[in-house]
Amino acid sequence: MIDLSTWNLSIPVGSPPATIDTPKLLSGFNDQYFQAEGSNVQFWTPVTGTRTENAIYPRSELRETYADGRLRNWTYPDANNFLRATLEVNQVPSSGKVVIGQIHAYDSQKPLIKLEYQFKEKTQTGNIVAKVRMRPDDGEGRVITVASNVPLEKSFTYVINLNKAGLLSVYAADGQWNERIGAAWGAKPLYFKAGVYVQDNSGDSKEGARVTFAKLDIDHD
Repeated sequence: MIDLSTWNLSIPVGSPPATIDTPKLLSGFNDQYFQAEGSNVQFWTPVTGTRTENAIYPRSELRETYADGRLRNWTYPDANNFLRATLEVNQVPSSGKVVIGQIHAYDSQKPLIKLEYQFKEKTQTGNIVAKVRMRPDDGEGRVITVASNVPLEKSFTYVINLNKAGLLSVYAADGQWNERIGAAWGAKPLYFKAGVYVQDNSGDSKEGARVTFAKLDIDHD
C-alpha cells in the first residue's frame, strides 16, 4: 500500500488545474487521472490536459507535503533524502517522453532533477534519463542516460537520493549514476514530486501517458 499521507496531487483539469489536498487524497480520492486500487496507484495524463502556471505540458503528479496538507520543503544538508519507487510505464504519448520523478526547487520554474522515461519506436524499449541542473543558475543542465532497454509494461525500480554532502545518486532499472551537485543548492528549499508529467501537448484526448506505481516512498533520514 502506497502511503499518500506525504503528498498532494495536481490533476490536469480546470483552470488553473485542480490540486487535491492531502486529507482529501487520504479519504479515498479517485478519478480518471488518479486511481488508487489495492496496493497500486495509476496516473493518467492526456496531452490535452490543462497545464499549471508557466508549464507547457500537463501533469497528474504528486507533490511532497506534511500529513496535514502543508507543503513540505527541505534543504539537503539537513538529512539524507530519498525518493523510492517501483512502477511500470503503460502508455506514452507520440513524443515517447514522460517524467516519473523529480526533485523540484520551491518557488522556481526549474527543477534540480527530472527523471524521464523516453520510449524509442525503433527498439520498442525506453531509456531512463536524468536531466540534472548541477547549479541553481544552470540553464538546460546535463542529460544522463541511467538505464536502457526498459520496455513498456515492465516493472522497474528507481531511487533518487540526495545526501547531506550534496551527492546526488540515481538508481533506475539496472543502471546508476552519481555526482556531487553545486554547493549553491544547499540553501534552496527542495521537494520531491512523482507521477506522470507528460512531455507532449499535441494530439487528441486519447493520447497521453499512463504509469502504474506499486511502491512510492519518501525518507528524510
